[in-house]
Amino acid sequence: MSKLINIENLHKTFENEEVKTHVLRGVSFDIDKGEFVSIMGPSGSGKSTLMHILGFLDRATSGLYEFEGRDVTKLEDDDLALMRNEKIGFVFQSFNLLPRTTVLENVKLPLMYAKNKKGLKIEERAREVLESVGLGHRLDYFTNQISGGEKQRVAIARALVNHPSIIFADEPTGNLDSKSGMQVMEILQQLNSQGNTIVLVTHETYTSEHAKRIIKIRDGKIEDDYPVTDRRIAKDGLDLK
Repeated sequence: MSKLINIENLHKTFENEEVKTHVLRGVSFDIDKGEFVSIMGPSGSGKSTLMHILGFLDRATSGLYEFEGRDVTKLEDDDLALMRNEKIGFVFQSFNLLPRTTVLENVKLPLMYAKNKKGLKIEERAREVLESVGLGHRLDYFTNQISGGEKQRVAIARALVNHPSIIFADEPTGNLDSKSGMQVMEILQQLNSQGNTIVLVTHETYTSEHAKRIIKIRDGKIEDDYPVTDRRIAKDGLDLK
């Protein structure tokens, strides 16, 4: 496998009224293409801040961050925004779907902002990814007409639609019941088996063990980094309808 992400001695400090808060304290690790990695830690550990930096939503205070071999720490905001749209897929705990719009319209949205739209079959691609997560029968439903589990699958489809290099899932089961949460984890595992790189951010041990590798973070530092030898596999045969 080739290296997708390389971070070395990453620091993040927030300053407010002359008070400095050190959130990340010298974090270093690599992520290869095709990995399924869980970044796990308690509330306030720095895991969400780390994900925001890796996903180009925030910048590190210092340290090296290379994405696909490119040093992104000195890129302009417009360049980061372009890379975020083209290279990154996000799945958030709160779904972040547009209200008063259909499932299909939500998934088409990232393609509308694609730099090279010429020849892009936007509706065909959106329908394809919705079918892949079991929502082909919900295309014309509004987002307030579907369940929480279905909303998260719409979010996964939207994250996939641009063929991203990596998908970040931030507490993706946090607002779901256990059955819907298992369905989401099954989809993420299936996507990884198809070659997609996935980084799961969670505070739950049970959820983190669906990944193939766990990076534990505490107080802004890497506490542990190890492969999952007794991996939890989401049950086959779940009804995605």
